[in-house]
Amino acid sequence: MSEHIVIGDVAPRIQYVASGSQTVFTYPFPIFKPTDLQVFVDGERVTDGYAVSGAGRSEGGAVTFTAAPRAGAVITLRRLLRIERVSDFQESGELRARVLNDEFDYQTAALQQLADDFSRAVQTDPTDISAPLILPSRAARASRLLGFDSGGSLQLYPFESGGGQILFRQDGAGAVLRTAQDKLTESLSAADFGAVGDGVVDDTEALAAAFAAASALKRTLFIPSGTFRITRGLVLSGGAAGLVMQGQIVADLAEPEPALTLGDGGSARNGEKLYWNIRITRSSLSSWLDEREVGVVVRNVDASLIYIAEVSRFTIGVQSLGDRRGVEDTTFIFGRIVDNRIGLDVRCATAEGWNASVRYYGGHFAVSSSSWPALDRFGVRFSTAPGAYRLHNRHVFDAQNFELRQQGTNRAIPFLVEVDARAIIARDIRMEGCSPIVALHEANATDCRYDVAWASQAYRLDVDYGSGTTRAGAILRTHHQAAAHVATTRLIGNVPNLRTAAFRWQADTLGFDQLACVSTAVSGTPSTLGDFLFPGLDGYTLTSRGVILGPSRGLGFVVDTRGCKEFALAVDADDPRLFVHCFDASGQVLTDSAGRLARASNQTLEWNPTARWWQSSADLADATLTRLQAIRLAAEVATAVIGLARVDRDYEVRALRLYCEPRHAPALLYGLPNLPHGSREIVVETSWDPPSLAPGATTQLNIPVPGAFPGDFVQASFSVSTTGVVFLATVGAGGVVTVIAWNRSTIAIDLAGGTLRVRVVKA
Repeated sequence: MSEHIVIGDVAPRIQYVASGSQTVFTYPFPIFKPTDLQVFVDGERVTDGYAVSGAGRSEGGAVTFTAAPRAGAVITLRRLLRIERVSDFQESGELRARVLNDEFDYQTAALQQLADDFSRAVQTDPTDISAPLILPSRAARASRLLGFDSGGSLQLYPFESGGGQILFRQDGAGAVLRTAQDKLTESLSAADFGAVGDGVVDDTEALAAAFAAASALKRTLFIPSGTFRITRGLVLSGGAAGLVMQGQIVADLAEPEPALTLGDGGSARNGEKLYWNIRITRSSLSSWLDEREVGVVVRNVDASLIYIAEVSRFTIGVQSLGDRRGVEDTTFIFGRIVDNRIGLDVRCATAEGWNASVRYYGGHFAVSSSSWPALDRFGVRFSTAPGAYRLHNRHVFDAQNFELRQQGTNRAIPFLVEVDARAIIARDIRMEGCSPIVALHEANATDCRYDVAWASQAYRLDVDYGSGTTRAGAILRTHHQAAAHVATTRLIGNVPNLRTAAFRWQADTLGFDQLACVSTAVSGTPSTLGDFLFPGLDGYTLTSRGVILGPSRGLGFVVDTRGCKEFALAVDADDPRLFVHCFDASGQVLTDSAGRLARASNQTLEWNPTARWWQSSADLADATLTRLQAIRLAAEVATAVIGLARVDRDYEVRALRLYCEPRHAPALLYGLPNLPHGSREIVVETSWDPPSLAPGATTQLNIPVPGAFPGDFVQASFSVSTTGVVFLATVGAGGVVTVIAWNRSTIAIDLAGGTLRVRVVKA
C-alpha cells in the first residue's frame, strides 16, 4: 500500500436488493485485504462466484459477481476482521509513523466492527437501573423460557406456562393487555391434546382429554378439520362452554352406547351452550334394533343454540333428553340426518324432567333404499321412559324434508308421537317416498298441527291414531296442489237458530230442520241406523232463542262418512255434552267391541252402552278449553250421527254447525225416504184415475202419508190438466191424507189417469 488507509465514520456493513441483472455491488468502507470481506446472498454466505476489488483503499471497493444474483435477492457485504495485533514495537527501536498508523487503522476498524455488532444486540437503556443479566447455567436453563421478573431481572419459566407471562394487546382503541396464555385458551383445540384426525389412529383418549380440559376450564372446544376415530362413547360435560367442529367423528364402538353426549344429566342445567357443526358418523350401519346406539345425546340444555350438521347410521340419530331437569327454550338446526331408524328422539328420562318449548329448523331426514327395507323408520319421535314425564309441549318444526323410503310393508312416517304431547307444530314440511301418514299418534297428544308444503302423495295424506288413543289431537293441512282449496273449512250442516228450525211433528213431539232427534234410551232391540233416528220426539222445550234438551234427549247431524273421517262441531249451548253414533256400510250399529271408533280432539269420548254411542266425558266449556271439539272417526265408520245429548242435566241449545276438512264434501243425510228426519216437508206420490164427475160432484182418495198429523199444512196436485176440477187435501187421521176432487164446473168432466202428489208441511 502506498499510504495508510483512512478509517472514516462508515458502518462496516451494507445491503442491497438485487435487480436480476446487476453484477457489481460496491462497499463504502475500507478493507485491508479481500478476505476481510464476507458476502451473503439471502442470508447464506457465499465464498466463490465473485471477485473483490478495492482492498487497501480508504473509499472502499466493489464485489463483482460472475452471474447476476436473482431479482429480489438480498445481498449483504460485511467487513469482518480478526481481532489481533498486527505489529510489535521494539524497546528503544525506531517508531515509524506508517506502522503506527496501520496499527491504529486496524484497531479502529475492529472497534467499528464491534460497535456495529453491539448496535444490533439486546441492550438496556443507559438510564436503566442496573440489574443482573447473566444467563443461568446450561443445565438450569435447559427446556425453560427466558423472561424477566417484576424487577426486570432475568427469570426462567417452565416452557409450557411461558405464554402466561407474554403479554398481548389486541388492535383497536380501548384494548387492554392480556397474557398470551389467556388469549390462546379462549378456546381449546383437540389437536392441542394429540388428536390426529387421519381416520386411522384411535383419537378416543386425546378427545377425552380435550373434553375434560374444556370442561375444567369452562372453554369452548374446537375440533379441527379431519376424521377423528373413536372406539368408545365420549361425554362433554356441562362445564364446557360449547363444542365447535370442522372435522367429523367416526364412531367405531365396541359396545352399544351413545357416541357423543353433550351436557350433564341429573338435575344439572346446561344453559347458554353453543354446539356447532356437530358431525358424527357410525363406521357401519347399526342393526336398528338397539336403541342404545345413539349418535348424539343432548341433555338438559336450556337457552342454547345447537347445529347438528350430520349424524348417520345409528338406531337413533339425535336424542334430546330431559333427565331430572329439562330441555327447553333451545334452538336446533339440522343438516343431514341420514340412515337412522329414528332421526330425532325427543325424550324424557324421569318424572322430574321435561322437554318443552323448543324450535327446530331444517334438516334432511333421509334413509337409503338399501337400509333395512323391512323395518319401520321415523323422522321424529316423541318418547318417554316408563314413568317419566310425558306432556312434552310446544315443539315447533320449520321446513324439514323427510325422505324415508317406504317400501313394501314397512312404515316410513315423519312424526311418531308416543306421549301426551301438547302443541307439536310442523310447518312447511316436505315428504318424499314416505307412507301417506304424516304423523302417528300412539297416545293422547293434543293441539298438534302438521302443514305439508309438498308430498309425493300430493294431498292424499292423513294423521293416524293407535288403538290405545282416546284423543284426535291433530289437524292436517296439505298445500301441494291444494293450497287454495284448503284455505277454508267446509260447512256441511248449518242450523243457525234452533228456535226457528223447530216444527211440530205431532201434537206433543218436535222435530228440527236437518237434525235427527235421538234418545239416550231406545226401547226394544235396535240395530240399524233407522232404529235410532226419529223425525220428532217429546222432551224438547222451546225457548225464545232455542230449545232445552230434556231427559234422555239429543239432536244430531247424520253424515255420510265413507270418504271423510274428520269433523268439527260448533255449538252455541250451555255447557253441553257431545255424542257420536257410529254405523257400518250396511247401516248396522257399531259398538265398542269393534274398538275405539270415535275420538275427540281434546277430550276423551266414553262408551255409553245404553245409548250405544260414544259421548264426551265432561261438559264442553270454555273454562276447561273443551268447547271446541274436532271428531275423528275410525275407517270402518260409514255413517255417523254427530251432535249433543242431555246426560245429567237440562241445558239450552241455540245453534249447531258441522264442518269438515275442505278436501271432502260428504253428504248430510236427512229428509230421505228411509231417513225422514230433519225435514218439515213430506211429499208422497200415487197413481189415480178419478171417475167421471158430474157438475158439482166430488170424489176422494185416502193416501197413507207416514208422519202426517192433523193440523199440518197439506197441498195436493195432479199431473193432468185440471181446469174445472179443484183438488182439496186434509189430514183426516194420523198418517192418512184425504184428497177430494171437486168438479166446480157446469159440465161433466172425466179426467185421464195421472199422478197425484201430496205435500205435507209441518208448522
